[in-house]
Amino acid sequence: MAAAEIRGLVLIPSYNTGAILLETVRGARRAWAPVWVVIDGSTDGSDALLAEAMRDDPEFRLIRLPANGGKGAAVLAGLREAAAAGFTHALVMDADGQHPAEAIGSFMAAAAAEPAALILGRPVFGPEAPQLRVRGRRISNWWANLETLGAGIGDSLFGFRVYPIAPLLRVMQRGHWMRRFDFDPEAAVRLAWAGLKLVNLPAPVRYLRAEEGGVSHFNYGRDNLLLTWMHTRLVLGMVARLPMLLARRLRRGPRMRAGSRLGTQP
Repeated sequence: MAAAEIRGLVLIPSYNTGAILLETVRGARRAWAPVWVVIDGSTDGSDALLAEAMRDDPEFRLIRLPANGGKGAAVLAGLREAAAAGFTHALVMDADGQHPAEAIGSFMAAAAAEPAALILGRPVFGPEAPQLRVRGRRISNWWANLETLGAGIGDSLFGFRVYPIAPLLRVMQRGHWMRRFDFDPEAAVRLAWAGLKLVNLPAPVRYLRAEEGGVSHFNYGRDNLLLTWMHTRLVLGMVARLPMLLARRLRRGPRMRAGSRLGTQP
């Protein structure tokens, strides 16, 4: 696929994000067009506020899902609509203000330079980042790199990414996993298994306090159990793919280690 053939959009899944959703969308629209938002069964009225504020913007689209199905389910709904409309790439970002809208252009440019690659954000944490979450994600990152035999996933949980739509749809439509909080890490692992090149780019993370409109739906008990089950099935999947993954690792050899130092998989 030539760079000129790429057609990308920004896709923002949202569930009960409150007023910060509008700020996120406006920031994304300043950086890119078009921007689509998938409302995942929200009950807080944020969809009505957004629809009213953006009603005169032809580069904005709002998709409403009738019930909350999880981040992955919302992304999948948006991807299906995007593919039907002829888009080839989707930059997925969170609705809660954590992700850097100002980096959208550079991430899309990276996708244009490497149309078949998965462009992964590597978070740059500020001093306000909760250390429990910063340290805790290292566990998931360790497992993701085990499951891919070190393919080069810089951060498995960071959701600021540019996906080639077609391969992600193929992966997601094969099963019923990757519909909730397991979407981000499992998408990275399964696309690495599918042979996509991985490109890691740094991106600053902004953690908002509650009084600034910050919101999180992460449940430490429920979602850690979900991630545990996810990694269990991914390890089993890795074992089944071990000959292929070992062959790829041997082919990468020293180039993989050099690429990892540069932040990309060669």
